Amino acid sequence: MKKDLLKDNCDAVEDLGYTRMFTPEELNERKEQLADASITISEIEAEKKLATDDFKLRLKPLESRKAELIEQLKSKSEYVHEKCFKFIYHDERMVGYYNSEGELVYTRPAQGQEMQKTIFGHLRTGTSD
Repeated sequence: MKKDLLKDNCDAVEDLGYTRMFTPEELNERKEQLADASITISEIEAEKKLATDDFKLRLKPLESRKAELIEQLKSKSEYVHEKCFKFIYHDERMVGYYNSEGELVYTRPAQGQEMQKTIFGHLRTGTSD
């Protein structure tokens, strides 16, 4: 009714933006909406953290493997730890280590105690008989 009275007696009707104050009820309603939104945001953030932690756990071994593979590709080699066969070359005063494939994998100068010849060094025939 007020609206009709105002419309009938005004000079013009125009669209205008302005700030309207809330009533106490509207203010309380907005506060409740804010509390509900805050609670929902908190729950979603907790859920997001759990998902992020899960993704991190799943990615960690893959990232480690990736770094290992990159390092191997850069060096075109890999570090191996296995039983190797030691041979002492008395004439050259050197020690050689061979892997199970018969590849020379490491050499170094012989140490003093290694230079003492044993009877087994003279009996090497290259066979297991």
